[in-house]
Amino acid sequence: MNEEYFSHLTSEEKKILIDKGTETPFSGKYNNFFDAGIFICRACKAPLYESNTKFNSGCGWPSFDDEISGSIKRYDDFRGGRIRTEICCAKCDGHLGHVFVGEKITLNDTRHCVNSLSIQFKSYNNLDRVTFGAGSFWKVENIFKNKSGIYMTSVGFMGGEIENPTYDEVSRGDTNHIEVVDIFFDSSVITFDELLKIFWFNHDPTSLNRQGDDEGSQYSSVIFYYTKKQKDYSKKAIILEEKKRKNKIITKLESAKIFYRAEEYHQNYLVKNNLGNYSP
Repeated sequence: MNEEYFSHLTSEEKKILIDKGTETPFSGKYNNFFDAGIFICRACKAPLYESNTKFNSGCGWPSFDDEISGSIKRYDDFRGGRIRTEICCAKCDGHLGHVFVGEKITLNDTRHCVNSLSIQFKSYNNLDRVTFGAGSFWKVENIFKNKSGIYMTSVGFMGGEIENPTYDEVSRGDTNHIEVVDIFFDSSVITFDELLKIFWFNHDPTSLNRQGDDEGSQYSSVIFYYTKKQKDYSKKAIILEEKKRKNKIITKLESAKIFYRAEEYHQNYLVKNNLGNYSP
């Protein structure tokens, strides 16, 4: 272990990375954190995890279901009277946490349980963001998720009146939130215009609060924009799209509000439950 990598750490960070300690569950900065970027080793700054592999396992520590190739070392850990697999940074050997398999929480069937004090987040500032409401967020996420240029998608709620709404509350119409898909994308690979074309093609923007069998204000058609450029482009796109249709487009155009990520079982729901692929 190269001491130079650890000299700048606080005493609390050293207890984790050097002494193989564990922070209190639900206390870490990154436990409920889902921005687009990369997680690096707090000691040596080596890349460890892409944020699109992070999920909410409910365990109280940041959880990832995959690692950046070559970034992690594994060791047998016999402490505590049971055998576990310890994970450490491959560059500096700093302790990260433990890895578990066979829990069937994600498709990769793997959970890297990592201490927040072992890692740091670096944002992908070159990515753009847009949030769409177009009916059931299960279907909408599945449509966008694997498009080239889309880095990360999450389903959740936006535009309502209370903090941290649950799916059941939104489904009852108690909160005025809309089911949405939050998208981080690389505009050099997929443009905002291309995303809008997918958006128009895969739902009925002339239908008020209803998409197929799904009915209610939570299924509103809406574009939540993050920049003036997105706003101006969307205004023009709505006018052009309306000329192609018999009925008036009722899609809302609103500035993005706080995005509340839905419960983990809703993320990538159709694929998790083998319910088909709705991508065109």
